Amino acid sequence: MSYRAPLGDFSFLLDQIVGFDQVRQTERFADASSETTEAILTEAAKLCEEVLAPLNRGGDLNPARLENGTVRTSPGFAEAFRTMAEGGWLGIAASPDHGGMGLPLTLASAVNDMMSAACLSLQLNPLLSFGQIEALEHHASDEIKALYLPRLISGEWTGTMNLTEPQAGSDVGALRSKAEPNGDGTYAISGQKIYISWGDHDFGGNVCHLVLARLPDGAPGTKGISLFMVPKFLPEPDGSLGARNTLRVVSLEHKMGLHGSPTAVMEYDRATGWLVGAPHQGMAAMFTMMNNARVGVGIQGIGVAEGAYQHALHYAQERRQGRTPLSGSGPILEHADVRRMLAVMKAEIFAIRAIALANTVAIDMAAATGSDDWAARAALLTPITKAHGTDIGIEVANLGIQVHGGMGFVEETGAAQFLRDVRVTAIYEGTNGIQAMDLVARKMSDGGEAAFRLLQEVEDCAESARGPLPDLAEEVWQAAESLREATEWLLAQDLNTRFAGATAYLRAFARVLGAHYHLKAALADEGAHRGLARVFITRILPEHVGLLAQVRAGADSLYALTDDDLAI
Repeated sequence: MSYRAPLGDFSFLLDQIVGFDQVRQTERFADASSETTEAILTEAAKLCEEVLAPLNRGGDLNPARLENGTVRTSPGFAEAFRTMAEGGWLGIAASPDHGGMGLPLTLASAVNDMMSAACLSLQLNPLLSFGQIEALEHHASDEIKALYLPRLISGEWTGTMNLTEPQAGSDVGALRSKAEPNGDGTYAISGQKIYISWGDHDFGGNVCHLVLARLPDGAPGTKGISLFMVPKFLPEPDGSLGARNTLRVVSLEHKMGLHGSPTAVMEYDRATGWLVGAPHQGMAAMFTMMNNARVGVGIQGIGVAEGAYQHALHYAQERRQGRTPLSGSGPILEHADVRRMLAVMKAEIFAIRAIALANTVAIDMAAATGSDDWAARAALLTPITKAHGTDIGIEVANLGIQVHGGMGFVEETGAAQFLRDVRVTAIYEGTNGIQAMDLVARKMSDGGEAAFRLLQEVEDCAESARGPLPDLAEEVWQAAESLREATEWLLAQDLNTRFAGATAYLRAFARVLGAHYHLKAALADEGAHRGLARVFITRILPEHVGLLAQVRAGADSLYALTDDDLAI
């Protein structure tokens, strides 16, 4: 079954649910008219349906490979990437100063959602370039911007991010890579990095690595880390490619999924690099890229969920088995439990897609207005988008296998690929546990003000829905009030107690927000969205009760278990 972009859902969400009209009304994004938005989404849908989606299965069956030090990508990937680049799809949200379109991140994120559904392995490549472009725009020197940004935006060159080392996973401050001044403004970068997505390829052009390393006078831990641009080829002043830099791909990882995306172990042997940002401020610069990537990774989860749902729906519409309740001999879609799974899948996708787009609207509004309130909302929603977006991607893909029954466990149907591909998204760019800890710690450092403002909007919407939808409105209002009380309790606890309940808290917050957006959809549309809202609010939202009980359970029971209790 071929992928079909859900253009109707995107239009409905942007126009009636997440407030994209506010973005259009700003001076910065005045060009993002309804006509421009429709044209961008329509053309992106064609690209995803006709160019990217046909490559998805082939990338899984014919992985990227390393031959004599050169990475050979899956058949058709290089040609498809060139099509994306020539169409300008890599610079949708980039600054026009360097050849970008300057359109809102919200619009770029909708495109990334479609690309992820069509072929996640290939979409990973431009996602990394998107993040690198933003990091350079904020932190690089004018010389680096002038040389690198136009070529990254055009797709002539591609970008990566290099953080992780064998001994330093999430503890980035334990890195050993070093940078030594060469005396001419450049640095000699030495060290090994692992899990580098798209660390090399055969698309042509340059591969531009943003690498974290420590200067000789760098303090221990994250405060002493600097960021460097280390290209595969040393560029000449005019941008032409010069000598090969002293870096190489040691190996490619053998992964559960994403076989079409080469994940490299990179070795730098006094490779020439240029400082990006101030010395010892590398984490601040890298976090610009990582925050961009965290939203993008959450959207990857949503895209894969969409692909898995469409795949399962098609199978359920065609497969006949057993006596069915509606027609007696219809497809398995008529069976109550299959219908339940598909309804839950669709309701989950709508909810998290709304959360993600509301997140990007907040990012766009903060960029356009400089508002601290919008920036705080964007910061609050980012870990929720990343963690819940990827969790739902995994859960929906898993349900997709279940809809297929035994055939879902058979690789030839393609159902398992969605789960294998999306599973890593809950791990990279900061595990989902780290996202939850960030939510209850750093994102609550304002005393919960941003969270409480958002919950007030949820309760206000529920109040306005009491007339037309009294039963659904009451459920959403009560859930928001319970979350408010749990937030107040959480803020009174020490950090480790917060951390013990962080994952449950993040999921509960996502449940309440999902119900809120479904309720808004039901108010705006009495048709299919009202039925879908009822599925979410009556079947999925009640989960928040158990989740908030976990939040209040604290940490004591976890630490009451000794190491011997946990031993085999």
